[in-house]
Amino acid sequence: MAIPCEARTISARVTSPRPLADRYRLGEQLGHGGAAQVYRAADLRCRRRPVAVKIFRPGDTRAVKGGCRQEARMLRRLRHPGLVTLYEANPAQERPFLVLQLIDGGTLRRRIEDDVPLSPHEAAHLGEPLAHALSHVHRAGIAHCDIKPGNILLDATGRPHLVDFGVARVLADGAPVATDRVPGTAAYLAPEQVRGEEVTTRTDVYALGLTLLESLTGCREYAGGPLEAALARLHRPPTVPDRIPEELADLLIAMTSATPGRRPPARQCAQRLSAFNRRTPAAAPCTG
Repeated sequence: MAIPCEARTISARVTSPRPLADRYRLGEQLGHGGAAQVYRAADLRCRRRPVAVKIFRPGDTRAVKGGCRQEARMLRRLRHPGLVTLYEANPAQERPFLVLQLIDGGTLRRRIEDDVPLSPHEAAHLGEPLAHALSHVHRAGIAHCDIKPGNILLDATGRPHLVDFGVARVLADGAPVATDRVPGTAAYLAPEQVRGEEVTTRTDVYALGLTLLESLTGCREYAGGPLEAALARLHRPPTVPDRIPEELADLLIAMTSATPGRRPPARQCAQRLSAFNRRTPAAAPCTG
């Protein structure tokens, strides 16, 4: 199963006899992250429509409820086929929760771990709709800040969906924002994040480039512990294999430039991937 969550799918069963908010019958736990747990659920008021319910972990009440509200506000600003739909937000509960579209497929992380790496054609066909979705997010004045294979869901047709806006940042008038902590996952941080500098939309482009590169190689480019993985990108650029077609390799090199200004915006990435796809055979769906 696939859900909007940071972690790889796991399986557990919820036995609570009372539906959440007298509406959502929780089923198996699908995933979990540092801030929340995600469950498959049935919406009892909508003919048992399957949904994903993201329940925030207990903690500082104000911070938890604020995090739920902020993520809900961002998702309400976004409507794109490459993102999940927010159905309901309930930050007033003792355990705040979001109700989201359930994508029944698998994460790109699972696809990479369970199968052979993607071919250049498959990676480009995967990257094009992701770049379009990311461009939509950026036009709304939001930086995702945590793009990685575990936050990309593949539906039954293989179409990718970018999920989890738990650490996303709203950009004031499109300008970069400073933060007192480093959002995101160490292996996919951009160099400017490691240095504690401002987050911009080009920060997401870097992480998408690393994600596509990993889908091609089957290996995380910057492995090791969080500190080791974060610092490694300050000492060497990502290695793009020689077998990657030049046009795609050039784009990945540009997307993962150490200098944010040299990275193409997400919209341009989508255009270049589209051009590459038009000149290559159609790829098989990247099903999980």
